Amino acid sequence: MSFLPEEFLEYISPDCNRMQFIRDYLKKFGVESAVCAIDGKNHILVQYGSSAYNPQFKIKTVIAHYDRVSGSPGANDNSAADFQLMNWAVTLKNYPGFHNIRIFFTDGEELGWNTGVSEQGAFGIAKTFSRLGIKNDDVYVFDACGRGSVPVLSRTLINEKAPASFKKSFTDLFNRTQDLLRSVCPQGWMSLPVPYSDNASFIACGIPAVAITMLPADEASLYARELSVNHDLENAVLNRESSKKERMESHVPEYAYKERIPLTWRLFHTQKDNAASLTRDSFGVMSAILAGLAALKVPV
Repeated sequence: MSFLPEEFLEYISPDCNRMQFIRDYLKKFGVESAVCAIDGKNHILVQYGSSAYNPQFKIKTVIAHYDRVSGSPGANDNSAADFQLMNWAVTLKNYPGFHNIRIFFTDGEELGWNTGVSEQGAFGIAKTFSRLGIKNDDVYVFDACGRGSVPVLSRTLINEKAPASFKKSFTDLFNRTQDLLRSVCPQGWMSLPVPYSDNASFIACGIPAVAITMLPADEASLYARELSVNHDLENAVLNRESSKKERMESHVPEYAYKERIPLTWRLFHTQKDNAASLTRDSFGVMSAILAGLAALKVPV
């Protein structure tokens, strides 16, 4: 794919040490990073000087997981977002004024697909944030952002028993994110149910977090239509493992669920999640979103 640099192809190669790759790539452009080892996971924190931060405004914690399922190139899940954030991290090094961006590349996100949110990589970060009283960040998770031109803001089901303060904080963050997408994506965006990523870890620890992904326009439209006629689909997507058990007990074939989710998501964890599946326009849209996020200033 001509729009993808050779470094990206190296990053998705089977034998790539992805943690070291990210740190070396950042270092090559003068950006420092540190490894945060938490609960057996190795997360990467991008480091900027104090001049990059202004305590009068919210910190924007931005997350992309760098682990992948064995046997899959992981080009979209989640190498594209990693590469987009790596390059963004480099541009932020010389950002005029403060940007209040804190970037984590997380390890172990894929574990949550099979074991639950408490085993997911970012849970350790979220738990640490909670212990330190860091609950005022705006947390943005980027996952599968290399295919399609439609940004999708994940629709999230908040537990009815959640504290009112959390519900308010989450709603405020969700609305601000909608405003951001509206301002930088004139071609349009959508809010749809999306399988939980690292945002689930933060929400489980009482910290509001939103997730943004990308889809081709035709897939996003078809998925929205499926949701309107299949009212169990949203629950199946947002509660993948628990709803899978329910489907099996009700003798609902697995394909009945899988065929109703976007093709892009069906490529995850397979050999077809490769460089050829990515699209150039995704990278342009993501660049606009990240630039808008850096410029966003929300008073504490």
